[in-house]
Amino acid sequence: MRPGAIVRWARGNVASEAQVLLRGGEPTVELLRHLGPDVPTDAQVLEVLDLCIQVGEVLLSTGEPVGETAATMTRLAAACGLPTVDVDVTFNAITMCFHRGNVAAPVTTMRLAGYGTTDLTRIDLITGIVDQVTRSRMTVPAAVAAVSEAVNARHPYPRWVATVGMAGLAAAVAVLLGGSALIAATAFVVTALIDRLGFVLQRRDVAPFFRQVAGALLTTVATLGLLASGALPADTQPSLVIAAGLTALLSGLTVVGTVQDAISGYYVTAAGRAAEITLLSAGLLAGVILGLQLGLVFDLDLDPAEPLRADMAGFVVSTVAAAASAALFALAGYAPLRSLPAAFVVGGAAWAAYAALTLFTDVGSVAASGVAATVVGLATGLSRRGSGRRTPVIVLSGIIPLLPGLTAYRGFYELAVHDVVNGLVTLVLALTIGLAVAAGVALGDLVARPAVSRRRARPRTRDLHRR
Repeated sequence: MRPGAIVRWARGNVASEAQVLLRGGEPTVELLRHLGPDVPTDAQVLEVLDLCIQVGEVLLSTGEPVGETAATMTRLAAACGLPTVDVDVTFNAITMCFHRGNVAAPVTTMRLAGYGTTDLTRIDLITGIVDQVTRSRMTVPAAVAAVSEAVNARHPYPRWVATVGMAGLAAAVAVLLGGSALIAATAFVVTALIDRLGFVLQRRDVAPFFRQVAGALLTTVATLGLLASGALPADTQPSLVIAAGLTALLSGLTVVGTVQDAISGYYVTAAGRAAEITLLSAGLLAGVILGLQLGLVFDLDLDPAEPLRADMAGFVVSTVAAAASAALFALAGYAPLRSLPAAFVVGGAAWAAYAALTLFTDVGSVAASGVAATVVGLATGLSRRGSGRRTPVIVLSGIIPLLPGLTAYRGFYELAVHDVVNGLVTLVLALTIGLAVAAGVALGDLVARPAVSRRRARPRTRDLHRR
């Protein structure tokens, strides 16, 4: 290249960079655009707002973070022709307002979101509908009908299949913790009874706190009864049955969503969810301690099982058990059958990372759990790159092997035998592990998810409302 060409090339680059430096930057706060003189009618506005709130209600039912829920609702509203909306989610209350500038009064609607049974197939259908609308492949009336059908549809498979999934989850966790085949079978039967009891109590509108108490109490009493009858010899570590049952009961808590809400600045919702988690965990504490105290009356004592020691011999078995527990949780959550392999792989990868760290390094269980949870978050973020949608089944299933069920039981046991100081320390450790898992998932998702443009979607009112 001739010197003159090099000089011209350099001069052009310098000039372009100077223009970028001198040009004003984008606003730090995205303001609502002015609308007018033509605005959507009240009927169109209410139709879109109701559609968005139904979508938000379904997302919140699985513990989806508020930031993700609000972003999905805002994106859907913009694609439907309402670009100037505000969304406010406070725990279980969803408020949505559409601003119409100076030409008309704003339209505001609010709904209380109920937290029912987790149905991951329904979540998949809803996110698919949102994707179709944002790609201009579905009109608003068609989306309203599709969402209504998805919300009111029956579960994809019978309730007993979900019970088998939850019971299988407990059996896999028992193997993961080092239990024998007898312990795994016992955990399967006991957790199946817990699940059916919880279903009956839920249909009778019993509060979640008392359902947790009943589940933990049934687990403890059933294990003590089997120990007293000789069906579970003391050398088989019967307390692993309780630890596996507690893991199954902990699986329904929205720890990840709570931490992500706090990190994202949704402190009110995070505080509400934290209070809910604390109350439900207190129910587990009350049920286990009550059962253990009842056992002491009959001279039945369950020693806390020792944590599983990492070794190469049990690495493969524990990894397969962890992967199976994740897939079985997805089955219990009515996930689409095609998503079970993904849950299997992510759960196994997360536990393999945890086991490798504890086996080859000196990091503690808290740090190892956080790093392993980052693997789950990375998988979640990478899954968005293909579809642009968050995949709740990966998050909810992938963290199952990392839940501190055994640590929580050890803390409950120490409190039951009046070792208050050690019991509180152990429970704080279990809480810290849970927070590390949630923070790791949030960090991995943040690193791996695709960049999203801050520009709002262009309104497509005329096309999307065409019948």
